[in-house]
Amino acid sequence: MEQLENRNETEKRIIVRVSGGTMAVNGFLAAMKIIVGWLGNSTALLSDAVNSLSDVATGLAVMIFGKLSRKEHDTDHQYGHEKYESMVSVFLGVALLVTALEIARAAVGSMIGFLFQGVPIAPPTWLALGGAGLTILIKETLFHLTRKAAKKANSSALAAMALDHRSDVFAASGVLLGIGGALLGWTILEPIASLFIAALIVKLGVEIIRTGFNQVVDKAADPAVVTEITAICADHPGVLHVDDLKTRVFGTRLFVDLEIAVDPKLTVGQAHHIAHLLHDDIEERIPNVKHCMIHVNPLRTKEKD
Repeated sequence: MEQLENRNETEKRIIVRVSGGTMAVNGFLAAMKIIVGWLGNSTALLSDAVNSLSDVATGLAVMIFGKLSRKEHDTDHQYGHEKYESMVSVFLGVALLVTALEIARAAVGSMIGFLFQGVPIAPPTWLALGGAGLTILIKETLFHLTRKAAKKANSSALAAMALDHRSDVFAASGVLLGIGGALLGWTILEPIASLFIAALIVKLGVEIIRTGFNQVVDKAADPAVVTEITAICADHPGVLHVDDLKTRVFGTRLFVDLEIAVDPKLTVGQAHHIAHLLHDDIEERIPNVKHCMIHVNPLRTKEKD
């Protein structure tokens, strides 16, 4: 239990540090895109500034709920608070979908005006091209740093934030291509690039939402984890058979319900000792396991055969 508490504190510090730093960087990017987009006459860069502003809000949500999810269990939440972080993942996914919808709406409006109403699309300047290139560099760096931190903190919210950074790289790449094409005289490329951006962001948003929902609805652990648990049971000579094994994902943690068969001639104390050793071994060798519940059965004749 003490080991879990220490890990929670370490993960909490990582989440606060990374989400706080991300908020600061996204605030800078939002201001830069607004200024450069306005001076550089780029509607795509201005649209991307909205995405950066939303990233500041999502960073705050990750910081708050990431800390809450690491709180110890209490009388009202006896299994812990890990699902708070899964809720944030869903929130991040929804925020991405809203961002994609806004980008697509602006792009379609610009294309309709240009193609059917004769409204010209003002070409951007080279300044806007530089702003898009700087955004790609910063966001790709943030993606790798945040993904590394997510693994250290075992944080689904930080993992979702890392994917959000990668979606911003896609978005900025589309902006870069659109601005480049517009500078060459193909101004229609800028809204087309925005539509491509929106489609990529929708894909990432759906993936993040699906991951968050799986953590909330008690999805079973990956088959590889189940295989590992079964192998650990086989390493214990007192465990003669695994009668039943159930797992459920609880936020970023895992609960295990296990039924094992032991020699029916053993005393209650001896059988309990076997279960206790197995319980400790599973929780030590699989760090994500928050609790392992083991029920002991006497070995049946059919299992002996």
